[in-house]
Amino acid sequence: MLCRALRTLASIFFIRSHLSLKPVLVAFVLAKLHLGSQKDQLVLHVWMCMYLIPEKRGSELSLTLSEVVEDLASVVDNHPQEREVYTSEKLGSDETGDGTAEKPFKSVLEALRQTDGKEPLPNIFVDGKEEGKKYEPLAKAQMKKQKKIWQSEANKAADKAKRDDEDAERREKNLEEARKVVLTQDPALPTPKQIKIRAGVKTRSVRVKVYGWVHRLRRQGKNLMFLVLRDGTGFLQCVLSDILCQSYDALTLSTEAAVCLFGEINVVPEGKTLVGSSPPGGADNLLNEEAHVDVQLDNRHMMIRGENTTKVLKMRSVVMHCFREHYFDRGYYEVTPPTLVQTQVEGGSTLFKLPYFGEEAYLTQSSQLYLETAIPAMGDVFCIASSYRAETSRTRRHLSEYTHIEGECSFISFDNLLERLEDLVCDVVDRVLKSPYANIVYELNPDIPEAPERKMTDQIGEPILLCKFPTEIKSFYMLRCEDDRRLTESVDLLMPSVGEIIGGSMRIWQYEELMEGFKREGIDPTNYYWYTDQRKYGTCPHGGYGLGLERFLCWILNRYHIREVCLYPRFVDRCRP
Repeated sequence: MLCRALRTLASIFFIRSHLSLKPVLVAFVLAKLHLGSQKDQLVLHVWMCMYLIPEKRGSELSLTLSEVVEDLASVVDNHPQEREVYTSEKLGSDETGDGTAEKPFKSVLEALRQTDGKEPLPNIFVDGKEEGKKYEPLAKAQMKKQKKIWQSEANKAADKAKRDDEDAERREKNLEEARKVVLTQDPALPTPKQIKIRAGVKTRSVRVKVYGWVHRLRRQGKNLMFLVLRDGTGFLQCVLSDILCQSYDALTLSTEAAVCLFGEINVVPEGKTLVGSSPPGGADNLLNEEAHVDVQLDNRHMMIRGENTTKVLKMRSVVMHCFREHYFDRGYYEVTPPTLVQTQVEGGSTLFKLPYFGEEAYLTQSSQLYLETAIPAMGDVFCIASSYRAETSRTRRHLSEYTHIEGECSFISFDNLLERLEDLVCDVVDRVLKSPYANIVYELNPDIPEAPERKMTDQIGEPILLCKFPTEIKSFYMLRCEDDRRLTESVDLLMPSVGEIIGGSMRIWQYEELMEGFKREGIDPTNYYWYTDQRKYGTCPHGGYGLGLERFLCWILNRYHIREVCLYPRFVDRCRP
């Protein structure tokens, strides 16, 4: 291919020596069309740019083809080759690896660190997923994700360096001020008695003088320091405050420094003893508010200790309690359906499949079908359980595992169903705002309506109940409208900034019509025998709904992303910790 390019360049050289510059550019384009690889095209492009520099045009006419070839060879030799870096979660090491296939890095992030993120980035390979394939190229989506993490690291490092410089400057100023502080003993106080720490119990409430080494040290603001002093005979907890913390010696004090302290020994107040220590630096070693979202999610076990997250999780508990109170007050019974099932409810494309003792099973999409079977035994029923959807959606409103609040009601009409949905949401909000934790709701969402007992349309000021969806886009079990068989007696409840939080419908209660629904959706009814039997033995009109607790919480607590209201969220590419 390069030989063909050289022949083309020979033609260009001849044209250049006889014609104007314009035909040369035309020939340059023609030459590029002959070249296959990007590398050969780059060689040609570099050489032509050099050749067409105005300052050199006078001397270029004397160039020979051999000189052109020599120039091209030089460009090829000096052209940087594409790098390949290998990583392996199984065999690699970020400490001892060098990025080769024989000694790969462990993580893609380390590979990016080694390149310092400079373009062009190398081709990064990861463990192969196919049998017999040791490595395969890193997927573009993963590369984009890792680059974001690396960039976040780099930005944080730069910010930290800037903060360190500012802190150093500020510390130097503080030290200059601290040198002016002079500590003197108050002559009005009793003369201190020098003791060893082991004698501390006998000299309580007496002014003493103690020598020792600083075993532990913690500063809290500018006016408080906590020390654990060690003298070989025991340990003594010490507290320094105000001007004692502002002297030069106090600001430069560190562990293992030898000091002399004056003061009174008192019993540590009950409940003030240290139960479990934390490493130096505390949780900031793992994450902080500026940490990348993936780092925050990896360390969710520490993230939930934050003030806001703690409040959200507490309100999650309160809201679930209020839902249960509503149901029990309205005469419902709670049931606990299985989550391992062999039937689908909302379509097979979002099922999580798994082997189950030689059979195929799924994680449930909804407990609705099981609730329907409980109606003849218990009347109106509800459940609060996990549901699972294998959706690849990466929006702020989707989860792979979520808490599903579902209810089924017997002997009702479609209008009755709508009334029950409105009553459910209004009553639960009312109970939450009347609970001892209402202040948290107002703190997190100052715009929450103060009169939840009003009609929801009055609260929100916009239509929120979408009714009667076409049969083609709804599930096999939904009852068709009597006045228009193309539509179903179905409803979605929408909330501002969140969207759908409830989906409900009347259920088909006639056997023949249900069989038609199975046929329309291409579902084999064999595994649904326990469900279809409900239409044979004492069937009745009934309806129900499912409410996504996480979306409800996002609305009432004014949370932007659904993962904020989960203890440990599960979504695409996230199944830890």
